[in-house]
Amino acid sequence: MTEETLETQNVDAPSADSTRPPVVVVTGPTASGKSALAVDLAERFGGEIVNADSVQVFRFMNIGTAKPSARERERVPHHLYDIANPDEPYSAGRYAKGARDAAKAIHARDRIVFLTGGTGLYIRAFLDGLIETGNVIPGLRKQLEEEQARAAEEGDPGRLHRRLAELDAEAAERIHTNDVRRTVRALEIHQQSGTRASSIREAHGFRDRPFRVLHLAIDPGREILKKRIETRADAMIEAGLLREVRDLRERGYSADLRPMQAIGYRHIQPVVDGSDTLANAVESMKVDTRRFARRQRTWIRPLPEVHWHDPADPKAVVERVEGFLALKTVSR
Repeated sequence: MTEETLETQNVDAPSADSTRPPVVVVTGPTASGKSALAVDLAERFGGEIVNADSVQVFRFMNIGTAKPSARERERVPHHLYDIANPDEPYSAGRYAKGARDAAKAIHARDRIVFLTGGTGLYIRAFLDGLIETGNVIPGLRKQLEEEQARAAEEGDPGRLHRRLAELDAEAAERIHTNDVRRTVRALEIHQQSGTRASSIREAHGFRDRPFRVLHLAIDPGREILKKRIETRADAMIEAGLLREVRDLRERGYSADLRPMQAIGYRHIQPVVDGSDTLANAVESMKVDTRRFARRQRTWIRPLPEVHWHDPADPKAVVERVEGFLALKTVSR
C-alpha cells in the first residue's frame, strides 16, 4: 500500500480518439479488490498488467504491499513489479518512463494495457506526463520537510503554507493548509525553477496524453471496505508480515527508508524493535489503512470521466470494457 500524494488539478476529459492506443486504468481505494478484478479483465480481453503502486516496485516487500501472487502472475503478464531495492531511489519520473516503455511493448504485441494500482501520482505521470521543474537541488525537499517538522513542533504548522501564499497565491489557494507534501512540492518547484508552480503547471497543461483511456474506480462501499481492510490486515499478519519486516531489516534496509515507512511496514517496525505489541500495531495499521482509503477516494472523485463500479458486479465492468475496446486501435 502506498501513500504518495498527487499534485492534481482538474483537466478536460480526453476525447474518445480511436487513433490512440487504449489503456484501461483499474484503480480504487486499497483493499477494494481492484487487483484481482484487473487480472480477470486482462485474462478475458488479452491484456497485460502494468503496476501503478509505488511500493510494489520494490523487491522483498510482498506481503505488506499485497503484491500479486505467483498464480496471478502466471495467468497474465505483469510489469514493473520487483524492479528496485528498497534503498534504491525511485522517482515518479523513472516510473513514468518504465511504465510507458512497457505500454509501448504491450501495444506492439496488439494487447491491452491494464494500469493497476492506487498511487495517484504514478497514474497521473503515466497518463499525462510530468512537469519539468529545472535543475534538482540536492537535499532541498528534505530541508523543507525538516523545516515543516520544526514549525509543527513549535506550534506553527502553517508556516510553510503561508510562505507559499506569499510566493504563489494561486498554488496556495489550491493546496489545503494541512497538505504538507503538496506544499513542500510547490515550494521545491519554485526554488528549483525560479518560477511559480502554478505557472509551470499552466504552461505544461498536462497535454502529454498519448493514450485513449478508460478509467475504472473499484469500490465496494464504505462498510464492506472497512471489513475488507480489517480482514486483509489480519491475513497479512497470518501470512508472515512480521517475518517479512524482520527479513528486510536483516538485509540491512533501515526503518527510515521511505518504502519502509509505508502502511504496514512502519506499524510493524516498533514490534521488531520490541517497543510495541503486535496487537497494538495491527489495530493502528487498520486505522491508518482506512484513512488512506478515504484519501484515495478524495483523489479519484474529481477526476473527469471516472466510472465507479462495485467489484460484486463484474458483469457491469466487463460490459464497460467491451464498449471501450470496440474502438481498439490495431498496432501498425
